[in-house]
Amino acid sequence: MSRKSRQKASGFVSAQQVAELAGVSRSAVSRAFTPGASIAAETRDKVMEAAAKLGYQVNDLARGLLANRSRLVGLVTTKPEVGFRAHLVAALTRALIRRGSIPLLINTGSSEQEMEAAQTALFGYRAEATIILSGSPPASFVELARRNGQPLVMLGRSEPGCDHVRIDNAGAAARAARQFIDLGLKRLAVAGSESATPSIVERERVFIETAEMLGASVAVARGRDSDYAGGQQAAASLLGNVSPPQAVFCVNDLMALGLLDAARNRFGLRVPRDVSVIGFDDIPEASWDAYRLSTFRQDPEEMAAEVIRQLERRLENPHAPDSVVQLDAAFIQRESALAEPQHA
Repeated sequence: MSRKSRQKASGFVSAQQVAELAGVSRSAVSRAFTPGASIAAETRDKVMEAAAKLGYQVNDLARGLLANRSRLVGLVTTKPEVGFRAHLVAALTRALIRRGSIPLLINTGSSEQEMEAAQTALFGYRAEATIILSGSPPASFVELARRNGQPLVMLGRSEPGCDHVRIDNAGAAARAARQFIDLGLKRLAVAGSESATPSIVERERVFIETAEMLGASVAVARGRDSDYAGGQQAAASLLGNVSPPQAVFCVNDLMALGLLDAARNRFGLRVPRDVSVIGFDDIPEASWDAYRLSTFRQDPEEMAAEVIRQLERRLENPHAPDSVVQLDAAFIQRESALAEPQHA
């Protein structure tokens, strides 16, 4: 069989094919693609010329497995396509690729079978590190990663023995409560979610504590999930009363968008005159003309950059103390929330 026939049959160009075309040994090809390896300049040039002609690429996965390590970094999350999480996953994958890593996205699913399959996929490929996003991935992922000796970076949740990158949920929720009350709004509400992820629970809890401490009343309604439908469910519970709240803090933007549409279209309320609404995340849809949502911004690029810094720190010093980095959530004022007190 000719060289071209073998290439076509195998699907991928092999190092042996490069060696044959360059007239060198197979080990010379390996050294040519290994930074710092000893190889004559003339030999390396021959190898690179042959590789370019054949379209050869080093099989980094196979090389990593032979060395008992890989450039794979696991991203563990639930529903990666939803809301802010989708933008965070996109930013993380870009940052990892710039670093020279290979992102391995693990969608845990919701059933026990899906969880088990996700664990097998993650740990079967010997990822060099794992990033776990806030949400539903269970603690079993963390424990398995520890047993496999993987560095762990947690986003938006707390686990012992890990590095953490968090957003200032408490500071943002407290500011939302104070802003409503400073504007003379004392009949408040929070739109939360039964999904009860750590970030959502913290935002809801601190908003209620701050508002009640400052003398406001707070109604609580929770959608089945922290999405657009969940926001509409919360709106049905909060806004259909004789005396609906004057202002609502929504634990994320998707819920806020659902609540805003319900407020205007189902209950005929004027936003922000009848009800002010503040969200959390600053997803792109928040700035759309249909919503103009006041919200707290999580910057996915900033979060991804900090995750990479934490990952590099841990890989360079595996025995360093656990690190916790908290990022600010800037308030973005738009038209869904009052900016000054109402006048009779």
